[in-house]
Amino acid sequence: MSKEMITALDILEKEKGIKKEVIVEALEAALVSAFKRNYGQAQNVEVEFNDRKGDIHVYAVKKVVEEVEDDQLEVSLADALMINRAYELDDEIRFEVTPKNFGRIAAQTAKQVIMQRVREAERGVIYEKYGQYEDEIVTGEVSHRDNRYVYVDLGGVEAVMAKSDQIPGEQYEPHDHIKVYITKVENNGKGPQIFASRTDSGLLKRLFEQEVPEVYDGTVEIMSIAREAGDRAKIAVRSNDPDIDAVGTCVGAKGQRVQTIVNELHGENMDIIEWKEDPAEYIANALKPSEVIDVLFNEEDENYCMVIVPDYQLSLAIGRRGQNARLAAKLVNFKIDIKSETDASEYAEEEDSEESTEETAE
Repeated sequence: MSKEMITALDILEKEKGIKKEVIVEALEAALVSAFKRNYGQAQNVEVEFNDRKGDIHVYAVKKVVEEVEDDQLEVSLADALMINRAYELDDEIRFEVTPKNFGRIAAQTAKQVIMQRVREAERGVIYEKYGQYEDEIVTGEVSHRDNRYVYVDLGGVEAVMAKSDQIPGEQYEPHDHIKVYITKVENNGKGPQIFASRTDSGLLKRLFEQEVPEVYDGTVEIMSIAREAGDRAKIAVRSNDPDIDAVGTCVGAKGQRVQTIVNELHGENMDIIEWKEDPAEYIANALKPSEVIDVLFNEEDENYCMVIVPDYQLSLAIGRRGQNARLAAKLVNFKIDIKSETDASEYAEEEDSEESTEETAE
């Protein structure tokens, strides 16, 4: 080892931001392992790296005992006193055991340690950079795909998008530029791993923030989102300014604002409804475009309600394959039982009949 090593450590600290002390500590630990591996030594050793001269020294550390049982780990008190009269039992003494050819092994080990630390530092920089993008939208370029993921180049690092995060029907071809929502950034043994999504509700929220200034600045607030990606979504919004219409603001003049989002999501339909503090009003809004006659709540189950709609609007309230009812229930976090006006009347008559029977029996 030489002063070239010191120069290299100084450059790494300046260019990569890796502190010299960190590398020296890792190097000393690695050299202990290298010494034991190459010289078949089981003794307790320490390696000392002089970060001014670049010299390396190996020391065997032995404990002072009355009677030696293992001469690789222990030294007798009598021998210790011959070295220095101040030594006592249980003291530790370091004996230099640096092999003559240890410099070559040390150089190889140092190279491996430095390369590893550089990789770790680069991973740390990537993690720090993209960790701040978690829960945000970024634009990337599709690089390739396999059976598990679509890989999106974010500029020097790839994000992975699992099948569950890909919008059904969307095709992702190399060099396509797409907006993705970063759901999670992990820093594991393989380095930073970035997970992206096109189906997460967070993507929709961020798109509205981009297109609607009032949502971005908090004047209009997105209260809830229910989404079946690629097909349809319901968004509940409210205004924190009585002079601003939350729904109209999100839709935009001639529907321009919401249409930009629909286009970005390749035709995903958007139902923007007004959030209401009153659960009955909120549920009625959530089932639009269907009309709602009444919303009845169950005292025994606070998350259940029966919604009565006009007979001719039952299919509209339920929606194609039950989608409208399903999204509405998810949006308001209620179990919704939709009944037509006729069915609701018959149901009420049956309930009354059962109650009468029970009273008669009593």
